[in-house]
Amino acid sequence: MSSAPAPRVATVARKTKETDIEVSMNLDGSGTSDVQTGIGFLDHMLDQLAKHGLFDIKVRAKGDLHIDFHHTTEDVGLALGEALSKALGDRKGIRRYGAAIIPMDETRTDVALDASNRPYLVWKVQFSRPKLGEMDTELFKEWFQAFAQMGGLTLHVWNQYGENNHHIVESCFKGLARALRQAVEIDPRAAQAVPSTKGVL
Repeated sequence: MSSAPAPRVATVARKTKETDIEVSMNLDGSGTSDVQTGIGFLDHMLDQLAKHGLFDIKVRAKGDLHIDFHHTTEDVGLALGEALSKALGDRKGIRRYGAAIIPMDETRTDVALDASNRPYLVWKVQFSRPKLGEMDTELFKEWFQAFAQMGGLTLHVWNQYGENNHHIVESCFKGLARALRQAVEIDPRAAQAVPSTKGVL
């Protein structure tokens, strides 16, 4: 009689002089999110990550928003990336690679990733406005960089075209969610194997 697979769940707390953050992530969830960062647009994007990745995500973040949104945005990315990596453990049995093409009205974004434990970000995304609501658009790259760094992801995000900045950002997060969902899925044909000729990721 085979035993049930261990739950791929992790909780991370990160506290600095700039932020106080606690996150939890269940890779085998149903897409539920409970996100409170103090930054409305970031909350909306993390809801997309959970919904389209079928991850259960909880985030509680308090940061120095009276200065700007940079520290909170980056540190939430770092904490969620660390939770992802902890939940993956030795990465045995995962498909490792994932890719998604996301059309959103006039916008198309391609996302490809390798859960290789070798972090690298390629970010080919440009915005025509400096802000979305109160959030600086340059901060989205900071979030993706932090998430890839701590999550151990080689991550390529390429906005092929688009006009609406909201659509561009949202397609990036939805693309990440769909690609990551593929990559962390357990491959039933190789459930006990690390997907590398090295034997380790």
